[in-house]
Amino acid sequence: MTDANEQQRRYREFLDLLPLTIELAGLPRSEPGRYYSEEQLESRLITLRHAWRFSRQVARECIQK
Repeated sequence: MTDANEQQRRYREFLDLLPLTIELAGLPRSEPGRYYSEEQLESRLITLRHAWRFSRQVARECIQK
């Protein structure tokens, strides 16, 4: 598989799992006109990364069984 194909596959996987990832993260939406600080953004990114790992794990377990 070429690098371009692999990158495209990974991007598609990311998009497919994004709704589950967001739900698992459980982060509230920001209020209109209210912005997060740099520290808050970093905290939210960490939460999303953890949720992403669990989303991938769940999807792979479901596919294998």
